[in-house]
Amino acid sequence: MDYQVGKIGRVIVARGFEGEDIYGEVEALAAKEGIVGAAVILIGGAGSAKVVVGPKNTTGPIEPVFVEFDDAREVAGVGTIFPDETGPKLHLHAAFGRGREALVGCPRGGAKVFCVLEVIIIEIEGIDAVRALDPELGLKLLTLGSKQS
Repeated sequence: MDYQVGKIGRVIVARGFEGEDIYGEVEALAAKEGIVGAAVILIGGAGSAKVVVGPKNTTGPIEPVFVEFDDAREVAGVGTIFPDETGPKLHLHAAFGRGREALVGCPRGGAKVFCVLEVIIIEIEGIDAVRALDPELGLKLLTLGSKQS
């Protein structure tokens, strides 16, 4: 396991509004504030999303299995922000619930806020990390640089 040790920097508390794109808003806020590494917590409502719930196969390039919803669900999620070549990128895993049904996964396909979403971004300072393409898996994965603690 590769690792580095950082320190907590700023803590940002944000509110998302009905219909906003969760990834777009969080990534734009991170870019505006110059966040290059962070832990993210979110709670509230999601109106719709396309959620990765696992891979089709366990070897080779990863092909995701998606489940979609558009019926307004409760959401609790955790994630990280680290940059790729285009800027800050959110990697989020979340649980979405409505009634007795629960769906857990990575909401990569256009997740939208329902009613309200609370987002806490905890900046991590002193980490040298990016999201870099892993050619074997076909995914942009967390890659730690040369800085060691």
